[in-house]
Amino acid sequence: MKKILALLFFISILSCSTNPESHLEHVNGYWEIDQVIFTDGSKKSYKYNETIDYININDSLKGFRKKLKPGFNSKYITSDDAEGITVKIENDSLNFYYKTPFANWKETILMAEENNMKVLNDRETVYIYRRYKPLELDLE
Repeated sequence: MKKILALLFFISILSCSTNPESHLEHVNGYWEIDQVIFTDGSKKSYKYNETIDYININDSLKGFRKKLKPGFNSKYITSDDAEGITVKIENDSLNFYYKTPFANWKETILMAEENNMKVLNDRETVYIYRRYKPLELDLE
């Protein structure tokens, strides 16, 4: 009985796999790290982030990621620095290739939904992001 249940579970997981292109519609916007899972299995959770990521990918599969410091009422502090991104779909994976004057690296988007994203970097560390919700203050 356990073998049958395990087989059914495995088949259901395979049938739920999505086209990596479908993740693209969700990656643009503001993201903050929720949790990091390291290669040894240890985890680090974040309740508050001093910086967030802004990702913008255009129709030609090029774009950038910028680090922002959130302020009040949807205001952000940032520098002119941005990491260039080239998006490629390879071996059923959505890959982001980053380029700066100092380094080049690759990240694989494991999952991207409206409010959650999971990213694997080239050191096999998994970053779990949540959609950033700006702090709105009623100053009246």
